[in-house]
This record gives sequence, C-alpha cells and structure tokens, in this order.
Amino acid sequence: MPPPADILKVAIEWPGAFPKLMEIDQKKPLSAIIKEVCEGWNLPNPETYALQNADSTNFYITEKNRNNIKNGSILRLTTSAAQMAQQLHERIQSSSMDMKLDALKDLANSSRDITFAQEFINLDGISLLTQMVESGTERYQKLQKIMKPCFGDLLSFTLTAFVELMDHGIVSWDTFSVAFIKKIASYVCKSAMDTAVLQRSLAILESMVLNSQDLYQKVAQEITIGQLIPHLQGTDQDIQTYTIAVINALFLKAPEEKRQEMAHILAQKQLRSIILTNVIRSNKPINDEMAHQLYVLQVLTFNLLEDRMMTKMDPQDQAQRDIIFELRRIAFDVECDSNNSGSIEKRKSMYTRDYKKLGFINHVNPAVDFTQIPPGMLALDNMLYFARHHQDAYIRIVLENSSREDKHECPFGRSSIELTKMLCEILRVGELPSENCHDFHPMFFTHDRSFEEFFCICIQLLNKTWKEMRATSEDFNKVMQVVKEQITRALTIKPNSLDQFKGRLQNLSYTEILKLRQSERMNQEDFQSRPILELREKIQPEIMELIKQQRLNRLCEGTCFRKISSRRRQDKFWYCRLSPNHKVLHYGDLEESPQGEVPHDSLQDKLPVADIKAVVTGKDCPHMKEKGALKQNKEVLELAFSVLYESDEYLNFIAPDKHEYCVWTDGLNALLGKEMTSEFTRSDMDTLLNMEMKLRLLDLENIQIPEVPPPIPKEPSNYDFVYDCN
Repeated sequence: MPPPADILKVAIEWPGAFPKLMEIDQKKPLSAIIKEVCEGWNLPNPETYALQNADSTNFYITEKNRNNIKNGSILRLTTSAAQMAQQLHERIQSSSMDMKLDALKDLANSSRDITFAQEFINLDGISLLTQMVESGTERYQKLQKIMKPCFGDLLSFTLTAFVELMDHGIVSWDTFSVAFIKKIASYVCKSAMDTAVLQRSLAILESMVLNSQDLYQKVAQEITIGQLIPHLQGTDQDIQTYTIAVINALFLKAPEEKRQEMAHILAQKQLRSIILTNVIRSNKPINDEMAHQLYVLQVLTFNLLEDRMMTKMDPQDQAQRDIIFELRRIAFDVECDSNNSGSIEKRKSMYTRDYKKLGFINHVNPAVDFTQIPPGMLALDNMLYFARHHQDAYIRIVLENSSREDKHECPFGRSSIELTKMLCEILRVGELPSENCHDFHPMFFTHDRSFEEFFCICIQLLNKTWKEMRATSEDFNKVMQVVKEQITRALTIKPNSLDQFKGRLQNLSYTEILKLRQSERMNQEDFQSRPILELREKIQPEIMELIKQQRLNRLCEGTCFRKISSRRRQDKFWYCRLSPNHKVLHYGDLEESPQGEVPHDSLQDKLPVADIKAVVTGKDCPHMKEKGALKQNKEVLELAFSVLYESDEYLNFIAPDKHEYCVWTDGLNALLGKEMTSEFTRSDMDTLLNMEMKLRLLDLENIQIPEVPPPIPKEPSNYDFVYDCN
C-alpha cells in the first residue's frame, strides 16, 4: 500500500553529523518538525533553527513554500532566518577586514532568499548597506592602493547584497539619499573600476530611473551620456548591456520636451556608430538580453518621429509652404518667381500644373494633403530629405511619371504620404517597447538618418513595383499592399545594412511576389465546389474537437509565466497547469525558470474549474487596470488575461508569447463550454482542415469534381443478376 500523500521521505543534514533519513508529515506545523529534528541531535532552542534546501539556492523552507518539498529531497538544518540576519548584521560592521568581507559575501548569497531578506530588512539592513556605501567605504580608500582586489570584492559584495534585497520589492526606491546616488554614480564615472562593482552600479542606476521619477531627475544630474559611452567600447557584453539599459531608462523616463535634446546628444557622441562597431559587429554573438536592449533603443529612437507624425500641416504657415515650393524647385529646376513676372492667374495655373505632376491630391493647395494624421508632417520631411539627398532619383521619378498618361502615373505626393504611414505601422512608431521582444534590425544602426534612408529605398521600390504591375490610379491600394508585402518579407531576414535590404528588395519583384503567393495558395488549396464545401462542413466539428483536446492537453502540461517586475533581468516565475481530470488548476511560485514540466504536488495553490466565473482579456484584466505603465504597453495588453472566480477574486496571467496566450485562452474557454475564438484556433482549423481534405481527396487527383451530384440511374428491368447468398 503506497504511503499517504502528506508523508514525505527526506534526508536532513547537519554539519559534523551523519544525515538523517526521516519521514515528515506535511500536515504537522513546520515548527513541530524542526523541534523533532533538533531533539534527534540533542540541539537546544529549536526556535533558533530552520530547514533549508540543500541545493544551490539554499532557500529557507517556510509554511508558504513547504509544498515544494518532494519525496527524496535533501534538506539542511541551519540557523533560522531571523538569527542569521542578526548575525550578519553584526558581522558586516566588524572592524576586521577579513571578517567583514566574509560576512558581506554570505549576505550577498543569502539575500536572494525572500525569507532572509525580509528579516534583514526588518533590522534596517538596507540603511546600513547604504551608509557603508556612502561613508563606510571612505575608510578603506587608503587601503585600496595596497589591497585593491580586497577593496573591489568588499564593494562588489555590498552592492550585490543591496541589489538582491531591493529586487524583492519590499522597500521603496524613493527612500535613498542624494549622497548614495552620487556615490553609485561615481563608480560608473571612474575609468578603471572593478567589473563586478561597475555592473552592480549600472543595475542600481537603471532601477532607480525606472522606479522613481524623482530619482530619475537626480540620476540625470549625476550621469552624462559621455560618461557612459566608454563602457560600450570595452569587450564585456554584460557591461555593454547594462550600459545600454541605463541609456534606455534615461531615454524612456525623460520628459517629452527633453527627448529630442537627448537624441541630439546621443548623435553628437556617436552612440549609434559605437554600438554598431563594438556590439553589433563584434565577434561575440549577441545574447537575448542585449538583443532586447538594442530593440528598446531602436523603438525609442523611432518614437522620436511620433511628434512630427501626429502634427498636421498648417496651410497658412509660410515656412511649411516653402518646403513644398522647394520640392517643386528641385523637381522642375525653376526659381520661385522672384520678379513676380506674369499675371496671378498664370502663376496659379503654372503652380497647379506642377503640383499635379508632383502627385499631390489637392493640386491647388497641396498643404491640405498633409493635414491627415498619421503621417502628418513626417511625410513632408521624408519627401524633402529624398529630394535633397537623392536628387537624381527624385527628379527621375517625378519627370518619369509626369510624362505618362494621367491614369498610369504613379503620384509621388500621394505615394509618399501613404508609404510614410505604412512604414510607421510596420515599425510601430509611437508604441512602447514590448517586455519580451528581441526584434532589433542591425541595418537601422548603420545610418544616422536610418528612417529617412529606409523611406528613400521604399519610395523607389514603390515606383518600380507600380511600373511592373502596369498599374493605374484605380490600382493604388493594390500596389501599396504588394509594396508592404515586399518590405515585410525583406525585413524578415534581418539585413545587416541598408544596401543588403535594397538588394533583397531587388529580388522580390512583383513577378516573384506572384510566384510566392501562388506557391502559398497551392499549399493552402481551397476548393470551392459544393461537394467539397459540404465535406468541409461535415469534418469541421471533428477538427474543432481535435483542437480542443490539444489545447486541454497543453494546459495539463502547464506553462511557466513570468511576473512583470521593474528590473527585467531579475525575473520571477510562477507555474500553472490543469489537472489530468480537467477539474483543478494547480499553480505556485518558482524560484527559477523550470526545465520541463513542474509536478502537481509541488504547486501549492489550487483553483477548482467549477469556481471559475469568466475569462477576461486585455484592458478588462484587473492587473492591467492597476499597472499604469503596463496599461499603455500594447504588447503586454495583448498577452494579458485573467481568470475570475468566487467572491470577485482573480488569477492574473501575462503569457510569455502570443502562442501561449491563444493556447490558454482557448483552453480556459473550452473548459467553460465557450467557443474558442483565437487567431491560432482559426489558423489551426485551416491547416488541419486543408490537410484532412487533401488526404481524403488523394484518390481524386486530376479528376474533375462535378458541381452537382450525378443523376440516379433508372431501375433495372429485372434483378436476375442478384445472387442470393442463402
């Protein structure tokens, strides 16, 4: 007979003694189990002891996490968290350098455990560490020259312990003094600083900026871009990552009016070319965290265009109208009638003719074309850049089209406006960066005016595609769809340079796009005859049931979800899975991302499916209403969902990606007897249905399927051909 589920067999270690094999009853209070263990080794005062995991984490066992103990686990009897916190609090204040160093090393390791962290913080431990950083380290400045490694280790362990303690979110970042910020900033500004100290200091500055607007102001006063740039020119990718993270944080938190100023400083300091040379084109492969930070920098840089994108042109503004005059002058090599020659009517007629050739919708007053937002004035900026920096291509496109018949001309003005709007949509200009995305494009780091150059390549592509399609004005939207497909397909290979991107577009001609579409259509062949449609209808419920079972099986396997925190690199995880009988959701916190599935018995919390009232998504989720920053993040909103259950309680999720989001929302809706409506369900339905149809129609290959069923033949005159088996 198997032992009860609440009885676990474990080994317990104690220094200097043989490990004990014993059974522990999970129904008994933890204090009673510890008392029993202490009595076995004749240890007095059991209240001063605790149990710990005897693995690399060394985390304390508490009533909250004791359900994570598994059969066969190895535990360690050790000093209680409160006792350990008290001892380390005293030891780090020792006058002995060696004792202080050992104590800080132990503190840095122990601070990862929230149980210990809470006890140490209760002793005002963080204030002690900040005092040591502010003034305590001054005592060791003289020692730095003669024992530099020791000083570096001392400071490194102090800052590591501080970072780990703050990461638990128990103490607010707003409580720190200017002296502490100045000290941390000084470590970043020094040219020769211990790598570990520099890394921790950068992490602290990033967290300060992201978590407090007040601290952002103070950090911005202490740190300049020029002081951060040298850290990007080294070879340590972790330091480079933390440095870009600090720059991104300063960029993100800067007031709107200061972002353009900051971008100007970044351009002056040649940040882009330094990143291109020392990070993107270095010999080391780019890790996920660096890719994320480069993606964030790319998004924030493109978001600087949002102001122009959302600014309407004022038709009465002479300076803005002069830009349109400049476009006309460059295209037709004419001066702006300085002598006022000719009548007003003649000049108006000439302007109208030229504006028509330039492809504006409003020939009389083209300024009206730029009152649409988006793209607003950004489109005019792009047109002027193209005319000035790629003058030959600009003149060729304008004159080429003005010499065609009206219906066959590719209107440069209208095309530029719509193309600018399309490029902003492709690059998601104006949206906040996603928490999980690593989608940066190296080619945008190869030019100071990368968006404008991107536009210049694409407007020439549009003109080329227009000619290849032999399009007329009625085909304008079709051409734009083809161009969008060409651009998005070219971007998927992540070109390393703008020239490489241009070369890829050359290979994606309209003919090639048609071939690709035809190939994809053949792979997703969809017969439209009535018998085929009837067969599809008949097998559709079977396929939907198959998808439903797959979704429920995935829920049974479970998924690791990440808790969104202010410091992205210090991830917290929790796991949720459905029981095999589909009646209970098991969930619980994890210390690290699991390798494979997490067993049900290690997840301490349960939610009966019968108690679930509803599943809500996006803006309707409670945690999206609570978190202001996340609420604005479209990417996070698209991955958020919540399970509402009894008494208005809720279980909040942020899926790791769109696929997991669809799997979980589909599975939960299936459990509640509701329709599965995600885009992945539609995609799976199409794929599986087409495969099933092809399998069933294999024998009918090259046979014409009639639109109507064949006629029923007349009855035979006799049935003499029937054989009586009896």
